[in-house]
Amino acid sequence: MTTERRPDPPTLVEDLLLLLFQPGSGTIAGENTLFYVLGGAVLADLALGDHLATESRGRIRSVAGHPPSDDLLRPAWDYLSAKPRGAQTALAAIGPPLREPVLDRLIARGHLDRRPHKVLGLFRTTALREGATGRRARLLADVRQALSADTPPPARIAALAALLSASGTLPRFHREIPWTSSVITRAKELERGDWGADAAAQAVTRTVTATVVNSVIVAITVLPRG
Repeated sequence: MTTERRPDPPTLVEDLLLLLFQPGSGTIAGENTLFYVLGGAVLADLALGDHLATESRGRIRSVAGHPPSDDLLRPAWDYLSAKPRGAQTALAAIGPPLREPVLDRLIARGHLDRRPHKVLGLFRTTALREGATGRRARLLADVRQALSADTPPPARIAALAALLSASGTLPRFHREIPWTSSVITRAKELERGDWGADAAAQAVTRTVTATVVNSVIVAITVLPRG
């Protein structure tokens, strides 16, 4: 008797892209720098799973003998297993191919749909629509809680909120996440890895994640856009 393989749990990069999707317009926020942000989410996910470690001068490397099982994460781990790299170098290498496979994963899970669409009533194309799973709304609620509450958020939600802030798109969520001075302050704290003393993540995990998030910010604000 064969055992059917259970689907992998959602990755951080899937949840981040789902959050960046804008249901009202069918577009994705921050498209011009999206590959940096998606690459950052993959690296942060590896850090949360204890698959990455830091070296001197802020370089990151794979933890030998501890690869991730998910096919979306494995190429980045393989790349960093060859030798330690700077986080910005890693972002530029692993980020560009991610958009389509991550979208395909979201569609396969039912979180997003691709539907036929006509442009100017003539040209057939497809448009993205939100699916019926409700996952995006739940993620938004979790991120809003992480940015507005005094209690330490779960490590995964802290990383998700930090990456969303690093992407520069948080002001676009003002209807769901009030764009207040306290939210801005908390977002910057999460970017730095200040998740609270009781946050369920080791200090090394927070350090690696903060390194990745800072590199995303630098890449978006300084490096050429794709």
